[in-house]
Amino acid sequence: RFAMDYTVAAPKEYQLRDDFLAELDTKNIRQTDNPEQAAENADVIYTDTWTSMGQEEEKQKRISDFRKFQVTSALVAKAKQNAIVMHCLPAYREFEITDEVIESKQSVVFQQAENRLHFQRTLLAVLMTG
Repeated sequence: RFAMDYTVAAPKEYQLRDDFLAELDTKNIRQTDNPEQAAENADVIYTDTWTSMGQEEEKQKRISDFRKFQVTSALVAKAKQNAIVMHCLPAYREFEITDEVIESKQSVVFQQAENRLHFQRTLLAVLMTG
């Protein structure tokens, strides 16, 4: 059985609830409010937008709350030397991820988006043709 360890780095008020984690029945997920600790020796650093659709009223609070979680080259340097960086897009550059990181050799953000495009096209074709 393949197992992967996950570390979720987020401010305490945004972390996954203990009851949700218990439902997952896994010991492979840990949480921290320290992004450097989460990035330490990581194979992958994955980030997302701090404010999703429907959360616009919270935008300024979220920017303030997540500021220290920005994926920077200094944070990536804490990961393994061959670690990759992912983001599901759209990215708000210089907020959750810096230009330097998203354009770096370690970034697979655009390949990730292309793969998602092909999957979504295939899913749409399957759904439309029954």
